[in-house]
Amino acid sequence: MKHSWSLILIAFMLVISALAAAEEISKQDIVSRSGKRSYYLFVPDHVEGPAPLLITLHGSGSDGLSLVERWKDLASREGFIVAGPDSDDAQAWTVPEDGPGFLRDLVEELKAKYPINSRRVYLFGHSGGAVFALNMSMLESEYFAATAIHAGAWRRRAEFSLIDYAKRKIPLAIVVGDQDQFFRLPAVRSTSERLKAKGFEVEVTVLQGHDHRYEDLAPAINEQLWSYLKRYELSKEAEYDEYQFQR
Repeated sequence: MKHSWSLILIAFMLVISALAAAEEISKQDIVSRSGKRSYYLFVPDHVEGPAPLLITLHGSGSDGLSLVERWKDLASREGFIVAGPDSDDAQAWTVPEDGPGFLRDLVEELKAKYPINSRRVYLFGHSGGAVFALNMSMLESEYFAATAIHAGAWRRRAEFSLIDYAKRKIPLAIVVGDQDQFFRLPAVRSTSERLKAKGFEVEVTVLQGHDHRYEDLAPAINEQLWSYLKRYELSKEAEYDEYQFQR
């Protein structure tokens, strides 16, 4: 009898180990128009296609893993795929090196490998990645279903001009702390007001006593923003716009 229970326990542990291995974050490479690039990928073992896809854009000086590892548990529970690319320069996201072409290449490669719902591809960005997420949302408003950001806003006149590129009023959610030392509330309010004036739906949440740091409150922030993002789906198949950028 003891021998039988030992075998059952071993089998159970093997199953748990297999499940854990299947749900690990992996580092992947992709050959894009911008060259060989890296990204971090998490695919829940119980994904039932077509599944949503979340592209995360990290803050300056960080990497793709920093966000994917904080979305992993929620993605596992909710059944969506998360991919976090590294920016070409770890200190900043730039055009055209990091997008929109590179992001499209990444999404299309993932769609070829996994059962992804092309009408439910979302963006999330933190800090410098949040600003880049806003920029990409305007340039590719018919490719991404909705965007959510933490600790970010537009602060330069040239950034506001991107609003005119949007063919669709892509939904946007912003979470920011009232003590954020890099993105002050006036910049967030200005970003929201300018977008709303153009007909965009923008949901802003101000966290009292919260500064620029994302890690401490990531679980709660992610829960709130995923609840927002998952409400949205493109009304037609995703369409990508090509641009010719001059340096």
